[in-house]
Amino acid sequence: MVRFPRLLDFLMRFRRTGAPGRVPPAVPPDRSAELAAELEQPLSLLAGAEEQARNIRERAAHEAGRRREEAREQARETVLRAREHAGVLREESAARMRREAEDEAARLVESAGHEAATVRHRASTRMPALVDRIAAMALEDHDEGGSADSAVPRGGTEGATRVGTGEGSTP
Repeated sequence: MVRFPRLLDFLMRFRRTGAPGRVPPAVPPDRSAELAAELEQPLSLLAGAEEQARNIRERAAHEAGRRREEAREQARETVLRAREHAGVLREESAARMRREAEDEAARLVESAGHEAATVRHRASTRMPALVDRIAAMALEDHDEGGSADSAVPRGGTEGATRVGTGEGSTP
């Protein structure tokens, strides 16, 4: 179904829009052309602002690239200095650990020396008594009829067991 404009709407197109007296043209004026003409001057002023903004953006991009390059160079130098310093720190740490190990080794050698001296002293104090006991056992076995050439006393391993049983001093 086709709709036709109402008669009043159709007639409103031709009504007078101006003050009485002068007859307006039959076709309404082009408002978009009037608006474009009205905005032409302020928009032309904005063209200069656009050019200025573009220049600012280009300078900012150039400055950002320069700063990035400076930061890369600074980071490279920092890494090089850190690597050099790390080598020095490793050498110092190794020297410190070597000194500590040498000190510990010296303490251990000294402790071992004291312990060896203690064992030597203990052995020297016990040795005469043990030699006397062994000699007495050998003489006793010899007196009982054993031969001096016999490697094992007549009592078997009895003499060796007596020495280790705790009689007298033990090593």
